[in-house]
Amino acid sequence: MAVVAIIHRAQLNPSKNDLLRAWVPKQQWLGSVDCSTLERVDAYRFDDPDGEVGIETHLMRSADGRILQVPLTYRGAPLDGAETALIATMDHSVLGERWVYDACCDPVYVSAVATALLTGGAGVELVFADTADHIPVTARVVGSGTARASVPAVESVTCSTVGTDTTISAGDLELTVVRVIDADRVSGSATLTGTWPGQTNPALLAFVG
Repeated sequence: MAVVAIIHRAQLNPSKNDLLRAWVPKQQWLGSVDCSTLERVDAYRFDDPDGEVGIETHLMRSADGRILQVPLTYRGAPLDGAETALIATMDHSVLGERWVYDACCDPVYVSAVATALLTGGAGVELVFADTADHIPVTARVVGSGTARASVPAVESVTCSTVGTDTTISAGDLELTVVRVIDADRVSGSATLTGTWPGQTNPALLAFVG
């Protein structure tokens, strides 16, 4: 049975688009990307096995046509020790106040990406909470690993920016998230790649090392 994420029909204040358009242009990892306008292209999700944290990665198109990868986590309470990674709080009409974080600094996101990447996992399917109707998923991501691979436990993380990449260290695990997508970029390591409308060839999203 496919893993699914439960989506609520809710009003958000601020909206995700407003939040992203305010936060993304201030980020060091943009490099020379022109963010005078930002357009949502697609998004994909991973599952938190404990059902507590929403994990959603947004794909945004910049004014100069670059695709940006912006992972967020949504939490029902503040994440201890992650004050600098807090992007904003959001009012969710069903779930109440949500704390929105740069997911690269959130151990739940890092564990989810590492699991998909190392074990050959994929993004989750989406269903509405009130009807259980499936929501079409058009951004497809998959890891290059194998199902029997071991995944290190992730308890705490540190992040650093090098160019347009974010490198995440978590114990023995070192994971790099590509923030500005280069459709021609490849990696010889275990990888997470994705496709979405307008990007039919798998693009590199994250890799180990």
